[in-house]
Amino acid sequence: MAEFQEKLRLQHETSMHKELEKLLATAKGAEQEISKKDFEGFKNLFHRFLQVKGPSVKWDKIHKPPEDLIHPYDKIKAQVLPDSVAASLNKLVVVKLNGGLGTSMGCKGPKSVISVRNENTFLDLTVHQIEHLNKTFNVDVPLVLMNSFNTDEDTKKILQKYTHHRVHIHTFNQSRYPRINKESLLPVAKDLGVHGDHGDAWYPPGHGDIYASFYNSGLLDQLIAAGKEYIFVSNIDNLGATVDLFILNHLMTQPKDKRCEFIMEVTDKTRADVKGGTLIQYDDKLRLLEIAQVPKAHVDEFKSVTKFKIFNTNNLWISLAAIKRLHEQNAMDMEIIVNPKTLDGGLNVIQLETAVGAAIKAFDNALGVNVPRSRFLPVKTSSDLLLVMSNLYSLDAGSLTMSKKREFPSTPHVKLGSSFTKVHDFLMRFESIPDMLELDHLTVSGDVTFGKNVSLKGTVIIIANHGDRIDIPAGAVLENKIVSGNLRILDH
Repeated sequence: MAEFQEKLRLQHETSMHKELEKLLATAKGAEQEISKKDFEGFKNLFHRFLQVKGPSVKWDKIHKPPEDLIHPYDKIKAQVLPDSVAASLNKLVVVKLNGGLGTSMGCKGPKSVISVRNENTFLDLTVHQIEHLNKTFNVDVPLVLMNSFNTDEDTKKILQKYTHHRVHIHTFNQSRYPRINKESLLPVAKDLGVHGDHGDAWYPPGHGDIYASFYNSGLLDQLIAAGKEYIFVSNIDNLGATVDLFILNHLMTQPKDKRCEFIMEVTDKTRADVKGGTLIQYDDKLRLLEIAQVPKAHVDEFKSVTKFKIFNTNNLWISLAAIKRLHEQNAMDMEIIVNPKTLDGGLNVIQLETAVGAAIKAFDNALGVNVPRSRFLPVKTSSDLLLVMSNLYSLDAGSLTMSKKREFPSTPHVKLGSSFTKVHDFLMRFESIPDMLELDHLTVSGDVTFGKNVSLKGTVIIIANHGDRIDIPAGAVLENKIVSGNLRILDH
């Protein structure tokens, strides 16, 4: 049986390699060179995918990480910042993962150009933050954007508006991998085109690809040559992921013999985060455990807030020299995430991906830092957008901070219905963003609009049944209210 399976694996691999050669033959010059590098990475991933048998972790070998490897942020913040903090900043590069489109929020183009606050986009806020750092400390912290083939062209056009800002901006592209037909295990693509009908034959292979594509772009070596030592990586839609001087100082002041190569910011899990990856101790190394790796029998245990108390925010501080060393040794070994998709025509495909945090086990003296929830403020939906546009937050030099007027530090739980999914529809339904300083929970479902200067407090549930419409009048104060049925305020 094993012999037969090995033969089948070899057949799949050989067929895949032949198809990739055919695809390469359709390109010329620079495009062929880039695709060649991408395909090397893909072949390696496909080879590993064919080898995988069952879950990548043995449940009984999982342990809670030792306390000395998860450092509490409060203790780090208690340290006095030295005068050398400017020198540390000069060794830092900020990297934002900018490969995603705004399609899930009904927007065209890169997600990073959606306006999130006072007409500022994700990208605007990032540039403002770094420019503020550079001016305040008289340093040169560059911004690097990891684009994908989906976002690169549009992003480069937009970057022209920042030419006079005090931030050096670099970009590099994530790899481009072919989607695989689930039945035949062959690429769906017929040529290297990505536009029009060909677009869905390709995909960017998850943010774990940052190591290889950063290296292949030549930018990694360029930054090392310029004296840079660490990157701070985060998702561009996480508005809480700002450069933290205390974590940076902590990273730079580890003992020489225990120089830390990787810090993962984790935060306490709530019931909303049960699917988030967590840090574990496995084979005497810190390791990221994602829900996809968990054997079915243990999924409920994984989701438990009592056993696994923290989750990965995907705010990471990583040594550039270590990335170079591990990539050259081919020693990253990130678990493969198999992501099944159905294309518009109904064809079932799989895409092989990796996650940037999964490489933590390859780095020396890796640490977790348990940070406040405020460093994890992702905007994935219009419900998140409502929170960050509201008076719950104030904006200062590109950074959002919770308003001092809010009496408790937790953010309200907001759930907007499908009428609010697209940003355009969402904006049409609010004449102005309600006062939410005293809100705990908001659920809105159906055809609902909000007038100017509405105030929401406590728990508010507004449900317009099918065919009904609810207009919340200007100046209304809703405190611990359920509104349902049909409420329209008509001018006469």
